[in-house]
Amino acid sequence: MMRRFKVTIEYDGTDFAGFQYQAGERSVQAELERALERLTGQRARVHGAGRTDAGVHALGQVISFEAGTRIPLEKLPSAMNSALPPDVRAVRAEEATARFHARFSALSRAYVYVILHRAQPSALFGRYTCHYPHPLDLQAMQTGAELLVGKRDFAAWANESREVHSTVREVYRCTVRRRGPFVLIYVEANAFLRGMVRNIAGTLLQVGSGKRAPEEMAEITRSLQRTQAGPSAPAKGLCLVRVRYEEEPRQAAHEQREELASTRPETAGLETE
Repeated sequence: MMRRFKVTIEYDGTDFAGFQYQAGERSVQAELERALERLTGQRARVHGAGRTDAGVHALGQVISFEAGTRIPLEKLPSAMNSALPPDVRAVRAEEATARFHARFSALSRAYVYVILHRAQPSALFGRYTCHYPHPLDLQAMQTGAELLVGKRDFAAWANESREVHSTVREVYRCTVRRRGPFVLIYVEANAFLRGMVRNIAGTLLQVGSGKRAPEEMAEITRSLQRTQAGPSAPAKGLCLVRVRYEEEPRQAAHEQREELASTRPETAGLETE
């Protein structure tokens, strides 16, 4: 009997061309489908909540797929991990209804962009952070970040928008916080345009360095022109940390965000990504 599964996964995106399948390239989706075929003998189509780009990481990516397997639910993550490469891991598995779809059932996604803000780069966190050794005005960055909250046309923040029907998105939260040597830019929205968070992060770095005024974040949005925003921040600093679905009360989501924000990355292996 076919069953539908919802699985939370994490991956180091360094050596991937992105989540989505690409001919001739290594993708997270292809690795997952290959592993499921080894386990079940069936070709299962995997759908992801967020189509992360090359080099982008995930701690809270959600996938859905159908498979006719008798593997007990509680053993499915371990079974998947036995067939997956070490840079992709299944963390939690749930049985889902026939209507559930990892991407289309999602109400919001949350990303964290991680900046290592100190004089010298890190041997340990170099794959997962953007190193920035210069002074930053975090209050100015926070002021600019707040101007992005709301339902707006975010065309100015997209690297590519021809593939989407609309560039209107709703940003629920955008904050800038320091945790030890790390500066964390947290953005939660109903959906994102391609490159949107990295372009926001790159522009906020300009705000923090004094090259732009915080008020320019709103002006850029109103312009609808990608050329008005700053450079895209490196992919390695970006991580998909959470996907929220209808069955999760917003208060519970808020509590988990606060727990996430209070984690100190220097002592927790950057789990706040």
